[in-house]
Amino acid sequence: MSEFHHVSVLLDECIQALNIKPDGIYVDGTLGGAGHSSQIAARLTTGRLIGIDRDPKALKAAGERLAPYADRVTLVHSNFSQLDEVLENLSIEGVDGILLDLGVSSPQLDEAERGFSYMADAPLDMRMNSEDSLTAHEVVNTWPREELRRILYEYGEERYAPQIAAAIDRRRAEKPIETTLELVDVIRSAMPPAALREKQHPAKRSFQGIRIAVNDELGAVGRVLEVAVPKLNKGGRLAIITFHSLEDRLVKNGMAANAKGCTCPPNFPVCICGNKPKVKLISKKPIVSGSEELERNPRARSAKLRVCEKL
Repeated sequence: MSEFHHVSVLLDECIQALNIKPDGIYVDGTLGGAGHSSQIAARLTTGRLIGIDRDPKALKAAGERLAPYADRVTLVHSNFSQLDEVLENLSIEGVDGILLDLGVSSPQLDEAERGFSYMADAPLDMRMNSEDSLTAHEVVNTWPREELRRILYEYGEERYAPQIAAAIDRRRAEKPIETTLELVDVIRSAMPPAALREKQHPAKRSFQGIRIAVNDELGAVGRVLEVAVPKLNKGGRLAIITFHSLEDRLVKNGMAANAKGCTCPPNFPVCICGNKPKVKLISKKPIVSGSEELERNPRARSAKLRVCEKL
């Protein structure tokens, strides 16, 4: 068995949210270690599960874990944002449920050589798909200072983004920043003593910002929100787990827009746009982990699950 092991977040809540039918067609767009998928597949009889992941290592591990259900599982190497193309290629017109877990999987964080972690030294990489060309090394060493400031501030929500971007710019002018711990050193040097004493690691927000940029994570979320709902059958459900406020805001607003329908200004006496609600929200507030799960898996603390159902 591959060493790709990932603790599935909000597992029971996701299975309940998907409302699985034994003969239904389901998509796990972020397959990972197949924790969620193995539970979906176990509930199918004549149904089918489409598992998508951009990480070849994850696909290999998932294939091993899902071997007992091979007769009802199809694995695809792709990005979940290409969901519509994947289903088209498989000649599938509609599905009964779509699950997306937008967190970086534990193995990606824990394998030092992947370059996601600020706790271990490794080449600056951060690619979820090793076949992609853009790496963290390129972002850190070649992107303009102002663009670095923007991604650190917008994607990393780092309040010291201007100072960190300036420090990166100065250091790379001398020589390229090659490794994760070199970058951590530069980030630390730019932050005031009070910030370095905070409970959170000083590089956490910056690494998040760079990782999101490398993998175009927010662009992928925006696109999948456009293509997922049209692919759902009536009564089909879309369930999305987010781990930080930027993604959660995108998902919340995307689902709300699909649930709203009419886009006419409030002062219009009658609707002229003709837009009808496409989904209903299963819960107004996000579903979060209980105390038992948080004890088992502290990484679940920031997880939020939002669910909508096709009308």
